[in-house]
Amino acid sequence: MGTSDHAIDAPSGEIVAIIPTRMGSTRFPGKPLADATGRPMVQHVCEQAEAASRIDRVIVATDDERILRAVEAFGGFAVMTDPGHPNGTSRIAEVASGLDCRMVVNVQGDEPMIDPAAIDAVVEALEDDPEAGMATVACPFATGEDPEDPNLVKAFPRDDGRAGAFSRATAPDPILGHEPVAPPLRHLGLYAYRPEYLQQFAALASTPLEQSERLEQLRALEHGHPIALGQVAWAHHGIDTPEQYQAFVDLWTAGR
Repeated sequence: MGTSDHAIDAPSGEIVAIIPTRMGSTRFPGKPLADATGRPMVQHVCEQAEAASRIDRVIVATDDERILRAVEAFGGFAVMTDPGHPNGTSRIAEVASGLDCRMVVNVQGDEPMIDPAAIDAVVEALEDDPEAGMATVACPFATGEDPEDPNLVKAFPRDDGRAGAFSRATAPDPILGHEPVAPPLRHLGLYAYRPEYLQQFAALASTPLEQSERLEQLRALEHGHPIALGQVAWAHHGIDTPEQYQAFVDLWTAGR
């Protein structure tokens, strides 16, 4: 059942996936509820998150009653959040503030094909780096993917395996002061946080490189906070347009 109260009873040992989901999309309005497969897209995302072996609970964080009702209809759990949040991280931080859990995973609401193994990988990356407050994941570029494409964000590992930089360009900004390990990897918009660090990160002031690159994770690096970096072999892309959604529908239908 869904609820409009984000104070949720989550045992302290749980790892919780929170899916920030909203209706506003300039290129694909209403995409969380697109249902050409017979299920709203948000349901596919929930099912993939639930299939991850390291996730104990899945919560949809939304500011739209239509999404709340859709999640309730398929038996998922959703909470209403402040409509004024500037980004998904701020939205999940609101929900996480009412949780007593040991880790929060931010799963994007437009990733109906996200591999459960990638979710497990970001959890394990954070577990393996006790000094980091957050973790993310990356994979090699696939055949046919152009690293020069600014829509494909690049992750640059350090020699210790942590993230040294992120960029839309093929070379990171030297302001971060880390020598990247070549070649760059394709970054996945998937994050794990220790709950106390999530609140700290959401409250940090925005930074110049974050603003110029339009990459929120750079805020952590510019403030000197480490980001653990897990790696997976491959990853599907998220859905930004009706055409990408139709491609997903075709793949999903063919696989049934």
